[in-house]
Amino acid sequence: MAKLYFRYGAMNCGKSTAIMQVAYNYFERGMNAMIMKPLIDTKGDDKVVSRLGIDRQVDFLVSNNDNVHQLLKHYQLENGPIDCLLVDEVQFFKKHHIDEMLEVAVDLNIPVICYGLRTDFMMNGFEGSERLLLIAHTIEELKTICTCGKKATLNGRKINGKYVFEGEQVAIDGENEVEYQSLCTECYYKYKGALNG
Repeated sequence: MAKLYFRYGAMNCGKSTAIMQVAYNYFERGMNAMIMKPLIDTKGDDKVVSRLGIDRQVDFLVSNNDNVHQLLKHYQLENGPIDCLLVDEVQFFKKHHIDEMLEVAVDLNIPVICYGLRTDFMMNGFEGSERLLLIAHTIEELKTICTCGKKATLNGRKINGKYVFEGEQVAIDGENEVEYQSLCTECYYKYKGALNG
C-alpha cells in the first residue's frame, strides 16, 4: 500500500524546490509524477514557483468542490498510471481533500507527498495541515533558519515591510504588499511584543 506523507516547514524552507526535485527524479526514471495545488494559491498562477527562480506547470488545480480521489481515478482511466502525486501548498486544502488524498494512497496505491505550512502567521493551524497531522502515515519537518540564525518554526507576515499579527488567514506572498519571513519563536514574540509594548 502507498502512503500519505506530510512534509512541513516554515516559509522559505525549500518546499516548492523539493517538489520540483522529486518530480524530476521520477521523470528521470521514466515514471509519471503529477503535481497538484489549490486554486486559491494564485502565486505563479498554474505553476509551482521557487525562490531559486525555477518553476513547473502543475497538472491539477483543485477547487474547494473538487474530489481529489475522483480526479486522479478519472485521469488514470483516460491517460494511464500515476506513479506519485506531489501536492504544493497543502495547507490551503479542505479537510475532505486530505481524506481524499488518503484514499488515493490506499485505494489507488499512489504515494501522495504533501508539502506545506503547519501554522499561519498568527500561530493558528490550517485546515489541511491539521488534518494531515492527524492522518498522514509519515510526517517530516523541512528546516530553515530565522534571520537571527536560530531554527525557524513560525511564519511572520509583513505588509508594506511591517509585521502584522491580525488579519485574514490567507494572503498570498507577493500580492498586495504581503511578504512572509520565517522566524524563530524568540524573534516572533520580539516583533509581536514591539507592537504591544
